[in-house]
Amino acid sequence: MRKLFFKSCLYVVLILIALEVIVRVLHLAKDNPSRFVDKHKVEKWVPNQEGYSVTGNRRQNFSKFYINNSGYNSYREFVPSKEKIEIALVGDSFIEGFHQHYYNSIGKKIENKIEGVEVYEYGYAGYDFADQLHLIHAYKDQFDLIDHVVLGLKFENDLTRPEYHVVEERMNLESPMIKNLRKIKLLVYAQNIGILDPVWKLAGKLASIGRKKTPKLKKGPTQAEIEAEHLKCIKNFESLVAIYGYDKDRFVLLLDSSTTPRVFLDYLRTNNFNYLDFYTRLKNSKAPTTLIYDRHWNNHGRDLISQIISEHIVGQMHNK
Repeated sequence: MRKLFFKSCLYVVLILIALEVIVRVLHLAKDNPSRFVDKHKVEKWVPNQEGYSVTGNRRQNFSKFYINNSGYNSYREFVPSKEKIEIALVGDSFIEGFHQHYYNSIGKKIENKIEGVEVYEYGYAGYDFADQLHLIHAYKDQFDLIDHVVLGLKFENDLTRPEYHVVEERMNLESPMIKNLRKIKLLVYAQNIGILDPVWKLAGKLASIGRKKTPKLKKGPTQAEIEAEHLKCIKNFESLVAIYGYDKDRFVLLLDSSTTPRVFLDYLRTNNFNYLDFYTRLKNSKAPTTLIYDRHWNNHGRDLISQIISEHIVGQMHNK
């Protein structure tokens, strides 16, 4: 019996080692770059990292990323000057572009459409409007040299706070324990494809044993509550603009009007905040514009986004 137990344990260990090797050789698990908060309290990726972003149990999406000296996924370094024409794209994972090879990004597509410009992509998963304006304010000397700035904005989750602070929940992902666990590629792969979900659910159920459960009635928000939340988001927008500044001549918002309340669109127009609405262009596309497994833009979607931004920039250049 003891011999059987020993052999079983040995086989399990060997199988796990073999699976770890397979996952690494075939690049089935994504690489996780390290993040940090710089001296300006800006959260970004540690510079000069590279790796592969992988999604799905059959590598449904496989793309290479490269973190430049500024801490963002980009094929070029950010060196703005008065002599050149530069465009900054600031936003969350949609701008960050880990779902696309870094050398075929939205920024690169724009550069291919407008001769002589440089596009700097300040994209970071999780950035909201507070993160974006704080970044621009913290690096004011750099952004003052950039001719056009495009800020991605999703009303439903980008205007939840009136001022910036470091998001500790994201930085907790850099704890020594989690960083060491991420080195086990088999574990990363298992988590990404959902194998570990039942384990976490079971752990949660075991932890709740003995606790009294209060039944919660599912009830949607009333119209009054929705309107109050919209007004709160607008107040947060006003607060962020007042604290960190906003150049209406150079800045433009990139948004989806189908998920943006009419009251906020009216507010932007009334107060002369320019915005680019990509909803119609993507909706009218005959080919899919998002990835199979989530809402991020696929290569075609990124082509359309780059067209929208390029048309706006060219129009701005002609008006000067």
